Amino acid sequence: MITGKYPNLRLRRNRKESWSRRLIQENTLSSSDFILPIFLIDGSNKRENITTMPGVYRYTINRLAQIVDKAIKKGIPMVALFPKTKKILKNEIGSESLNENNLVCRAIVEIKKKYKNQIGIMCDVALDPYTSHGHDGLIKSKQIINDETIDVLVNQSLLQAEMGCDVLAPSDMMDGRVLKIRKALDNSNYKDVQILSYAVKYASSFYGPFRDAVGSKKSLKGDKKTYQMDFRNSDEGLREVALDIKEGADMVMVKPGMPYLDIIKSIKERFRIPVFAYQVSGEYSLLANAVQKKIIDEKAIFESLIAFKRAGANAIVSYYADRIDKIIK
Repeated sequence: MITGKYPNLRLRRNRKESWSRRLIQENTLSSSDFILPIFLIDGSNKRENITTMPGVYRYTINRLAQIVDKAIKKGIPMVALFPKTKKILKNEIGSESLNENNLVCRAIVEIKKKYKNQIGIMCDVALDPYTSHGHDGLIKSKQIINDETIDVLVNQSLLQAEMGCDVLAPSDMMDGRVLKIRKALDNSNYKDVQILSYAVKYASSFYGPFRDAVGSKKSLKGDKKTYQMDFRNSDEGLREVALDIKEGADMVMVKPGMPYLDIIKSIKERFRIPVFAYQVSGEYSLLANAVQKKIIDEKAIFESLIAFKRAGANAIVSYYADRIDKIIK
């Protein structure tokens, strides 16, 4: 609470010089605040453009070192793996998610073999990259069925843990999946594998470029409003977080990020749990295209990222992570 008043109190005094502003700044950014998403494709020696996401690419397994080396050098703590599964491998039940030779599993093994624990690996637990209908769960009578989907997600989690994944990130929004995944991990002696729950994931229009990147946009039938959250709601997000904490989540995610800074702040103040924000593909592409066309200055990127820290986010999943050293400078 401010107790003085002008002219004795002049807040501009603290802003006068660069060194003074740095002394009193409340939030900072470093490479340690970021998780770098990596898109995977089949094949060999490929780095493939994603047309809807300027500056972001898909990589074949043998090209992973190209980006992981840079991430480690820049001090990024963790990468997140997302596959573009071949259409021929997709089906109604997403069975490719349980194939130990799928893209994600091979990438985990490759990264752990080469880098050991120099960098963490995060993997989504969800079926949308593997289903022919593009949904995160199984479908029965035109409905996304909850409990049967969880059974598959548990097996997917165990497989990824066996391959060496450090942080499992259920992004499916099925009720009760964190509890069952945590129990299955503990019973299988994967007690140290962390769970980062996408506890607050909204049915958002900002996911379009990501769905292009993983090849699910054209196949998606209908929408995801029966399991992802209504963007009009905030109290519901607090209930989701409370449930996931009780079920064993180590950390929680808010997705998308920028339109939901109020949600991040509320969760951090209420629960004091590590909160991550996902600067999703739509947010990234809007900024990247605007900077590319010189509609806004590239300093707006830094401004957008610091907003997550100001709201209370411990870490940010961002497609800018591999360029964060330049952005900070």
